[in-house]
Amino acid sequence: MIPNITAFIFARGGSQGIKRKNLQKVGSMSLLEHSISVAKKVSRVAQVVVSTDDEEIADEALTAGALVPFLRPKNLASNEASEWHAWQHAINQMRSMGETVETFLSIPTTSPLRNVDDINNCLDKLQNSNADIVITVKDSERSPYFNMVTLDNTSGARLVIDGKYHRRQDAPEVFDITTVAYAAKADFILKSSSIFEGNVRASIVPAERAIDIDSQHDLDLARLLFNQKNSFDKQTKI
Repeated sequence: MIPNITAFIFARGGSQGIKRKNLQKVGSMSLLEHSISVAKKVSRVAQVVVSTDDEEIADEALTAGALVPFLRPKNLASNEASEWHAWQHAINQMRSMGETVETFLSIPTTSPLRNVDDINNCLDKLQNSNADIVITVKDSERSPYFNMVTLDNTSGARLVIDGKYHRRQDAPEVFDITTVAYAAKADFILKSSSIFEGNVRASIVPAERAIDIDSQHDLDLARLLFNQKNSFDKQTKI
């Protein structure tokens, strides 16, 4: 059994691609509310904590049933700030308040199409392996061995990884990291400076649930897919 799982949602007030991104709605709920809602449905999670620097986000988080026991310092919420440092800060803050945080679960706001199974699969992988951290991935649409190139200053193109592969099916299988969930041993996060310093395992998520919202196009697509799924679900219940 994984001990003392705390789900964290990191939702700063600023964003580069989409203004007030974490409060943008997909369906009837904001991206923040989607993350809180799915986190609360994971029975193993002891508490859901939102780390933010923003009072409006904090108020919405509290209304949605999450805890906001601290506000994140502005230097950890800038465009240049490291997410890893925000993770460390959140764990340290909770422990300084006397809370036991042994297993860290991050549920980013940018993947509103995930479901509970995706999170549980991530936690199961952490529990049933010797991993320090488990990331979520999806099948990649492109491969650096076959159809990804770099360009020089004359627009000359060459493969990212030159090799012997001439067909996609011959190249090693590659995956895209998603923002569906991250599960880790809290002590690993505190003593390390990046994900890949540790023993990393991956949990595969279907592409249709692994959208990562970074631009307005991504947000529009997420809304479209969400509405399509809701429409399908309603039809199947008739």
